[in-house]
Amino acid sequence: MVFDQLDQTPGARFLFTLALGVILIHGLQLTQPFMMPFAVAAFLAVISLPIMFWLRSKRVPAQLAIFVTVSAVALVFVLLILVTSQQVTQLQDRLPRYVSLLSVRVSGWMQTIEGRWPLVAQARPNLETLINMETVLDLAGGTFQRALAFLSNTFLVFLILIFALGEAAVFPEKLRAIVGDRAASDARLEKIIREVQGYLGIKTVVSLATGVLLGIWTWALGVESPVLLGLIAFILNYVPTIGSVLASVPAMALALIQYDIQHALIVAIGYAAVNVVFGNWLEPTLMGRRLGLSTLVVILSLVFWGWLWGPVGALLSVPLTMVVKIMLENTRDLRWVAILLDKNAPVLPVEGT
Repeated sequence: MVFDQLDQTPGARFLFTLALGVILIHGLQLTQPFMMPFAVAAFLAVISLPIMFWLRSKRVPAQLAIFVTVSAVALVFVLLILVTSQQVTQLQDRLPRYVSLLSVRVSGWMQTIEGRWPLVAQARPNLETLINMETVLDLAGGTFQRALAFLSNTFLVFLILIFALGEAAVFPEKLRAIVGDRAASDARLEKIIREVQGYLGIKTVVSLATGVLLGIWTWALGVESPVLLGLIAFILNYVPTIGSVLASVPAMALALIQYDIQHALIVAIGYAAVNVVFGNWLEPTLMGRRLGLSTLVVILSLVFWGWLWGPVGALLSVPLTMVVKIMLENTRDLRWVAILLDKNAPVLPVEGT
């Protein structure tokens, strides 16, 4: 009865849909401790499915195929964690020297500025308190705590990944039973998996190339911790639009502390060149129409998922929005939202044809 009345009043139906959306968003926020590891595990499963299916095609038993696939993903994670922890430890040992060098450089800059604008001398004590040792160490400590919190969820991610890979063989049959239309359910599931796999695959290759090139660039310029800077560039390249900009900040800061402003600008030029070539030319060329999201939607999805799930949400903002868009395309009442999210306007039929 209620749904019949909603069909007769489009305005009420829109408000009803909007209210359900607010409830859903609030629910995703409340269930963040579980849903965020589940989302990470789901995308890892989508990426690693080709490995498991290839093993199954070679007549490898299902349990052994899952074990090998999860072991391969875990090996990559372990190597990243070991390298990152080593680099972070080295950086932590160098922090006192960096703070001392930065204090000397700021003092020199302030003396130069005070010679030209004496009124700046009144603000000098406040500026010097911004770079004291306690502030830097507190910032580093907060970063390490967030890293440990992420590692505490790693076990849950891999546990969900194991069961997700185990369900991969029977899930399409379950979806057909729910939807009822075998062809529609197969096409929908294949489209989600194909587009997410394509996006994450291309993004991973481009991010890896970006991290390697920028690591070599900072090493060639004598900036310390080039491996860590390359890892930062690799990870932040998954964040659309602003990730490459954020990755250049620590490299420029280290170059500024070790050398001077000119050296930091040279580092920035290298970052800008790599990101222009990879981010503005190579990556869009490889993806083509695969993404299917407008630039505005990409930016808004970054803000939304980052607000909802924090840094992990920002990393997964584009694939999460792609999944939502594909689901909306297959929902009659909400297909108009998918059209708004799309990069191009739909092709309308020509009159008289």
